Amino acid sequence: MQSTETIPTPPSRCVIVIDAALAPGRAANAAAVIALTVGARHPGLVGEPLVDAAGFAHPGLIPIGIAVLSAGQDELNALRARALDAGCDVVDFPVQGQQTTNYAAFRDVVATVAPEELRYVGLALVGEKKPIGKIVANLGLLK
Repeated sequence: MQSTETIPTPPSRCVIVIDAALAPGRAANAAAVIALTVGARHPGLVGEPLVDAAGFAHPGLIPIGIAVLSAGQDELNALRARALDAGCDVVDFPVQGQQTTNYAAFRDVVATVAPEELRYVGLALVGEKKPIGKIVANLGLLK
């Protein structure tokens, strides 16, 4: 079982993998929800503010980049399992999140699903570069 606390050490790689069958709006929603959760769990991933020539500070962005890849929904479960086995932090977004209208309903529905039955619209793999690279080596960019 994964911890819900923030992770103090900044990882060296972060990728988001989205269900290739999602419509563009749903894919964007999934990536945004996952990225926000990654930022909350890994505050060290956010870089220093970017200061422009006029001295205006823009919010810091992630300095390691985030590849947004795609995979079939069945592949997402296998990727999740491999990433957990490799010691990665995994932020997963169950399909029920796009089938419910509020977080309480989402939480309640997920609570009724056995872990092996969960399906995902997307997930993030966060951790060390080499293991994540091996896990996602055959995936293409989200189109």
